[in-house]
Amino acid sequence: MKKGIRTGLMLLCFALLGGCATVAENGEGDPLESPNRAFHSFNNTLDEHILEPVSDFYVWVTPELLRTSIGNFFSNLGTLNVILNDLLQGKFEQGVEDAGRFIVNSTFGIGGAFDIASGVGLERHDEDLGQTFGVWGAGEGAYLELPVLGPNSVRDAPDLVSSVYTNPLYYLFQSSVSLPLTALKLIDDRARLASAIRLRDKSALDSYVFTREAYRQRRIHLIYDGNPPDDAFDDLAQASAKGIE
Repeated sequence: MKKGIRTGLMLLCFALLGGCATVAENGEGDPLESPNRAFHSFNNTLDEHILEPVSDFYVWVTPELLRTSIGNFFSNLGTLNVILNDLLQGKFEQGVEDAGRFIVNSTFGIGGAFDIASGVGLERHDEDLGQTFGVWGAGEGAYLELPVLGPNSVRDAPDLVSSVYTNPLYYLFQSSVSLPLTALKLIDDRARLASAIRLRDKSALDSYVFTREAYRQRRIHLIYDGNPPDDAFDDLAQASAKGIE
C-alpha cells in the first residue's frame, strides 16, 4: 500500500510536470488557473469537512508540549533533505551545521523530539529542491495547486519526490507504521497553519489568489534566504497581473 501511494504520487507529479512545462515559462501568469481553481475548491472542501475538525480535535486532546515534540520530530526527519540541498546550492558550511544539528537532535534530542541543537547554536534552516532550482536560475514555471498537497509549482514539485527518498522513515518502517505517521504529520501541519488559514478566509476576497500570491512570495523569500532583490517582487507583480487579466 505504501509503495502504491508513493508511486501514484510520483506519477501525478511527473504528469503535471510534463503537461505544464510547455505552458508557462518564468512563472508568468497562471496558465493553469482553471484546473488549479478546481483543485483549490476541492482542497477547501476537504479541509472544511475533514482536516480542520480533525486538527482542532488534535489540538484539544494533545498538550502543547507534546505537539511541540511531534513538530520537532518531523522537522528533524526532514533535515536530511535540507542537508542535500545545502550541498547542491554550494552552502557547504551550512550543510555541516545542519548535519551537526541532525546528529545532536537525533541522539541527545531522542530522535528529534527535543530541539537540543538550537540551544547550542545550531539553528534550523529551510532548504529544498525547489529552492535549489531557483538558486540555479530556474523560473517558477506554471503555478500548481495539487489535490490534498496544496500550492506548488512546476519548479518546486520535484521536491515531493526527493523529500520522500531522503526521509529515514522510508527506509526504516513498513506501511503499518509509516502511514499513521504520515497522517499524523498532515494533521500536525494543518494545526500549525490554522491561524493563517482563518486569516485568509476572513480577509481575502478571493482565497485562491491570496493563496497563490502568498505561496509565490514565500518561495522568493526562501530562495534568496530572506533578502530578495527588489526586482524579484517586481517580476512577481507583473506575473500576477497577467494571471488576473
